[in-house]
Amino acid sequence: MNWSALDWGILGPALVAGLLVLATHVPLGVQVLDRGIVFIDLAIAQIAGLGVIAADALGLPEGGMAVQAAAVGAALLGAWLLTWTERRAPKQQEALIGVMFILAACAGILMLASNPHGGEHLKDLLVGQILWVNTTQLMWLGGVSAVLLVALRMGWVARLGRFGFYGVFALAVTASVQLVGVYLVFSSLIIPALGTLAYSGAKRLRLAYGIGAVGYGLGLALSALLDLPSGAVIVWTLAACALVGSLVFRPGDAPVRA
Repeated sequence: MNWSALDWGILGPALVAGLLVLATHVPLGVQVLDRGIVFIDLAIAQIAGLGVIAADALGLPEGGMAVQAAAVGAALLGAWLLTWTERRAPKQQEALIGVMFILAACAGILMLASNPHGGEHLKDLLVGQILWVNTTQLMWLGGVSAVLLVALRMGWVARLGRFGFYGVFALAVTASVQLVGVYLVFSSLIIPALGTLAYSGAKRLRLAYGIGAVGYGLGLALSALLDLPSGAVIVWTLAACALVGSLVFRPGDAPVRA
């Protein structure tokens, strides 16, 4: 193990990015499980990524406001489509979400087919570059996360009905997918929520945040010590922490859910 690799100058901003992602993704993940639409995050993240790929194909400056607008626009369009499909075919919603994901993924592959760096772009979209986040990206993510958390807390999202949920989801995922990648977006949403199924309400959120924070911290440390890809290691440490949490906080030890 390379103990000198534990450099807070690199791991610190990455951990902050992970905690900011968890801030919005944990409560949204709980709602996703309750609604039974587990793969919505993959679909929305892939659609937002498709917006980034399209902007790059048009020659827009990487990381600029135009690229962000393309990603947000694509994600909100996906949110509108999901709102429409839930209204028209609620029983098939999960299947339609899967279809949207695969269509967006294949569209991205087709758009990158003639790009000599297409494989690298695709890898960045899937696994992210959490170790290379900068202050501007953290400030952007922090600002978006704060606004979305206030909107959720004040009940503004609920007043907008179906589109409110899907729209907030689209904005949260768009803000995070370019930093941490599709895999970590999915893991941050679903794994902590799965590990705390025995609980509900504020206690469930606290436990889920704890699982997520420990998972990110442990994953970043192990990836540095073992010189392994950070995103992939964090996914595994999140899963391990959720498994331990589900065993420690067993259903029989939890309060009865209303």
